[in-house]
Amino acid sequence: MNKAITKTIAFDVYGTLIDTHGLIEMLEHHVGVNAFVFSQLWRQKQLEYSFRRGLMKKYRDFSVCTAQALEYTSLSFGVSLTQMETQTLLDAYQVLPIFEDVAEGLELVKNAGFRLYAFSNGKATDIAQLLKESNISRFFIDIISVDEVQSFKPDPIVYQHFLRKSNASGSNAWMVSSNPFDVIGAVSAGMQSVWVQRSPKLLMDPWEIAPTVTINGFGDLVHAISNYPKKSPC
Repeated sequence: MNKAITKTIAFDVYGTLIDTHGLIEMLEHHVGVNAFVFSQLWRQKQLEYSFRRGLMKKYRDFSVCTAQALEYTSLSFGVSLTQMETQTLLDAYQVLPIFEDVAEGLELVKNAGFRLYAFSNGKATDIAQLLKESNISRFFIDIISVDEVQSFKPDPIVYQHFLRKSNASGSNAWMVSSNPFDVIGAVSAGMQSVWVQRSPKLLMDPWEIAPTVTINGFGDLVHAISNYPKKSPC
């Protein structure tokens, strides 16, 4: 009997491991009850800027997209942030909190014998700091960043880069993400995918490309991957 090939798991960071809306209390000091809406637009523009730069081949790293998105959002809300206030928010973005199900879920995945990588739009140094601050660095073999190929998800080149660097094949490589564009991008590039749908209010894009499996939290991850494809009853 052939030994089963160990599955390789790519974990998206921003929005999947790390809560990109983790600065609400800080934002309340600037925009009050509009803090969450401000945070949503900041995130939306951050991703939009990365998509546009990827398409235009005008790469600047993800921290630039984040800073420019914050500037746009501040202008949109009519908020005049000082240079110090802006830098304080950007510094806080480097220590965003993890979702509450992440640490325990990663422990289960690691103990299941899978190969874990952090795979992100962010620079490796930024991701290393986030993982260290959250005390989850120990779960990952390595950090693989799109910065190494000067593009952004969902450009196929970044998923191909992940497969090369992790020495994994598409059929045994899984992208775990809460971001629909990332799930679709990974499947389109030949990987398997897990969509982490933490809330029923979150929707998958109605494309012809679907997640391999969908889960509601990290506690379901090992079972979902280990039992795919589902075996037919004898």
